[in-house]
Amino acid sequence: MSAKESLSAESGNTVNTDKQLVGADKTYSSPVEVTLEVVGGKWKSLLVYHLMDQPLRFSELRRQVPGITEKMLTQQLRELERDGIVSRTVFAEVPPRVEYVATEHGRTLKPVLNAMCNWGREHWQQSQPTEG
Repeated sequence: MSAKESLSAESGNTVNTDKQLVGADKTYSSPVEVTLEVVGGKWKSLLVYHLMDQPLRFSELRRQVPGITEKMLTQQLRELERDGIVSRTVFAEVPPRVEYVATEHGRTLKPVLNAMCNWGREHWQQSQPTEG
């Protein structure tokens, strides 16, 4: 173990051994695994994408993400909130109004989501049949 790894291990912080990340409660095979745990799956990246630049209400998010059930939307938003990616604001109004928006930490995903958009667009264009 290097001096840096030893120091991190003694202080209880994460130890980074090459690509592996070793924390107090979990070991990840790579930083990609950490990212996918937070924003992986069918819905989370889409939700963060829609919340990146503006707050949206639950019903607005449901319209922006066709096919997601109310139960799944609730679950995914709770997980994103728990991970510090999305914040939830409840307004003391009648009827109650709740808005979701990407946090400062969540907005650091913008370059990742932009890269995914660019890759998806290019992949989609390449997969389209060519006229000939």
